[in-house]
Amino acid sequence: MRLISFKIALGLALILPAWGSDDIKFPANLDRLAERAKESVDVTLDSSMLQLASGFLSNDPDDRQVKKLVSKLKGIYVRSFEFDKEGQYSMSDVQAIRSQLKAPGWSRIVGVRSTKGENSEVYLKKTGNEIDGLVVIDAEPKELTLVHIDGPINPEELNELSGHMGIPKLGKSGPEKRSKEEQ
Repeated sequence: MRLISFKIALGLALILPAWGSDDIKFPANLDRLAERAKESVDVTLDSSMLQLASGFLSNDPDDRQVKKLVSKLKGIYVRSFEFDKEGQYSMSDVQAIRSQLKAPGWSRIVGVRSTKGENSEVYLKKTGNEIDGLVVIDAEPKELTLVHIDGPINPEELNELSGHMGIPKLGKSGPEKRSKEEQ
C-alpha cells in the first residue's frame, strides 16, 4: 500500500504543472520517524548527485532528454515511512514543513482529506509566471510520504523523469501498476 500511495503522490506531483524550490528543508525529526518505521525511503539527490547519476544514463534519445532535464534541477528529495501500526507518527511531525509552506509565494493547490485518515496536499511556489517549487505531503494512518523537487522544469518535461533517478515509472494517466514481484 505504501508503494502505491507513494506512486500516487509522486505521480500527482509529476502530472501537475509544478516543480522545486531551494527554501524547503526536511526537518531533523524525520530521522526519528525512520527509527520507528518498519520501512523507510530516503532519497537525497542534490545537484551534484543528480549530475553524477545522469552520467550513468545512455546516449539514446530518451536518456539524453532526461540528462538535459536533470541538468537544470537543484535536487530531488523524498522521505517515505511505513509503520506497523497507526499512531506511530502525528501530523505535528510534518508541521515543520507545513510552516515553511506558509512563506510568501507558496500556495496549496491540492488538498485531499478522507474519513479514513488519508490526506494528501500539493504545494506550489511561483514567482511571476515561473514555477519555483513543489512539495507533496501524503499522509495515511500507517504511512507518510514527503516529496520535494527543487529546480526549474516545464510541465511538459515532467513525464521525462518517469522511471529515472528513483522516480517510479508513470503512464500517461498516472502511476503504472506494478506486479507484486516488482514491489
